[in-house]
Amino acid sequence: MPSKEPPRRRVPGPGRTRGARGGEPGRPRPVGRPDGRRPRPAARPQARRHDRAPGGRPARTLRLGSPRPRLRLVSLGLTLVMLAFVVRLLQVQAVDAHAYAAKADKNRYLDYEIPAERGEITDRSGIALATSVDAHDITADPKMFTPQESKAPDAPQQAAVLLAPILGQDAAVLTERLSTPKSRYTVLARRQTPQVWKQIQDLKSVFAQKASQDKAKGGAGANVLAGVFQESSTKRVYPNGDLAAGILGYVNAEGKGAGGLESKLDKQLAGEDGRIKYAQSGGRRVPTAGTSEVPAVPGTDIELTIDRDIQWAAQKAIADQVAKSKADRGYVIVQNTRTGEVLAMANAPGFDPNDITHADMASLGNAALQDVYEPGSTSKVMSMAAVLEEGVADPGTHVTVPNTLHRGDRLFHDDIDHPTWYLTLNGVLAKSSNIGTILATGRLGKTQAEANRVLHSYLRKFGIGSTTGLGYPGESPGILAQPENWSTSQQYTIPFGQGLSLNAMQAASVYSTIANGGVRVEPTLVRGTKGPGGRFTAAPAPKKTRVISEKTARTLATMLESVVDDEEGTGAKARIPGYRAAGKTGTANRVDPAHGGYRGYTASFAGFAPADDPQITVYCAIQNPTKGSYFGGQICGPIYKQVMEFALKTLQTAPSGSAPARLPVSFKPDE
Repeated sequence: MPSKEPPRRRVPGPGRTRGARGGEPGRPRPVGRPDGRRPRPAARPQARRHDRAPGGRPARTLRLGSPRPRLRLVSLGLTLVMLAFVVRLLQVQAVDAHAYAAKADKNRYLDYEIPAERGEITDRSGIALATSVDAHDITADPKMFTPQESKAPDAPQQAAVLLAPILGQDAAVLTERLSTPKSRYTVLARRQTPQVWKQIQDLKSVFAQKASQDKAKGGAGANVLAGVFQESSTKRVYPNGDLAAGILGYVNAEGKGAGGLESKLDKQLAGEDGRIKYAQSGGRRVPTAGTSEVPAVPGTDIELTIDRDIQWAAQKAIADQVAKSKADRGYVIVQNTRTGEVLAMANAPGFDPNDITHADMASLGNAALQDVYEPGSTSKVMSMAAVLEEGVADPGTHVTVPNTLHRGDRLFHDDIDHPTWYLTLNGVLAKSSNIGTILATGRLGKTQAEANRVLHSYLRKFGIGSTTGLGYPGESPGILAQPENWSTSQQYTIPFGQGLSLNAMQAASVYSTIANGGVRVEPTLVRGTKGPGGRFTAAPAPKKTRVISEKTARTLATMLESVVDDEEGTGAKARIPGYRAAGKTGTANRVDPAHGGYRGYTASFAGFAPADDPQITVYCAIQNPTKGSYFGGQICGPIYKQVMEFALKTLQTAPSGSAPARLPVSFKPDE
């Protein structure tokens, strides 16, 4: 068998070099050893057995792919991400910067109104009748009532239940206000007393302590009242309760005038509200974040012509008599005859402007200016003024007064049955004869229509059928038809005070005109104003109008004294010791709109004193007295006396220095 020889190893030829294993590259490998023997091949590592494929072919060398494409993709992805961030940043910082800043400010800054302090209303001596005291607006941050902030899932409901009895509000309403997390500010209640805020503070302290203890034990530390705060405010108060409430009026829940002078003079009293804007964090003001503020301008103080003490006396007198007579209501007016200033305007029943919610709606307002009624015999003084001024009669003119008088389609009577009276014109007024007044005013014209026109012109001069000039909200001008529209009965009833209507202030103004020498001075309630600087500015002078001559006015004053002074007069209960008093009683049939036609009576008395130097007018009227007497001289005469005495002493008016002139009341038929 042929011998098997090992395969020859291929030896590189000349010029070929191969780096020897473990040798230096590029140098020729030795072919043999020095002894001529062939060198033993170096042992290969075991792994070399796999260098060849199973078929004996050399295995391919694995090469790693290039990392550059992958790096390019990663770089591109990062570039796109960064580009998106840059675009969004530009949008936030440049495009939508204002909107985002506004949102941030809304959450960080509070901007609210600073209410101006409402001006005071005082009497003529500077005594406060309506003023403002420190109060608190109870506010909240609704975001602090969310579950995330309060750590309680039902924080609005819990807080509402706790606050409702303190604030006097419905818990459901409070819950709704506290459940608006998009808002950082809501008002829960305005103008609360310091005592109310103190109660809330005490509750907050209790819940804050409980939350702290719960948190220390590992709990959530819920505090449902942490988001309740307060802002300083003012509250309107009336120190004298119901005194002069009809004049003053009241303010509503928003602090705006809603009745009386509070409403009429609201713009002056309210002042100008300010504004403040400041940063807050956690419900607390950040002092270093800057504040912008426009200060509030306080309202103007109003000084009235009212005298508090006289107002009190008038109000007490009318309230007592209304209660005693079980009447529907009553009014008393006290006026300075020379200046027109109203010293008192009292209504009964009244109301307390400190607590409107419990007031009788029928008692709100100022009935002395808003009620209209037929005055009755107190109106006869205007008829007598027309007769005297026109010169068709004088106080001594004889007037024969039968028991009944037929005029038109009616028979007219006096209040009492009597035989034929032989009265002077002065006696007609003293005895308050309806028939005598019809006969006297019939002399004003050749025909009844002409007499009606003359009488109408005087009634208008005295202010009947037009407002008094006070400009009071809701004041009624009364009712006075044109003379051509007077019905057959009105032609004869208007002279003695039935068939026309007026209010209490108009009635008082008639007597003040006579007391002032025949010059009507528009009544006033405001004496002046005092601005924030404390400077007093007097009110404009009232309008003056000559109605009758001074001579006629003096004559009428003397005749009105007969009503009070003469034993036969109807106003004897109005006498005032030491002072000469002039006045007139009134007892009128009362129109009852609820039932239609006449029902009940209006009792009244009007007069002034001292008659020899008139300074004060007092008018009283009581509607529908149902117990005791309903005659004006009986139930209003004493009120006139009581209020007039008090006013004369309060104003330190000197007593009368002379006796009254006694005019004849009657005459003998054969004279």
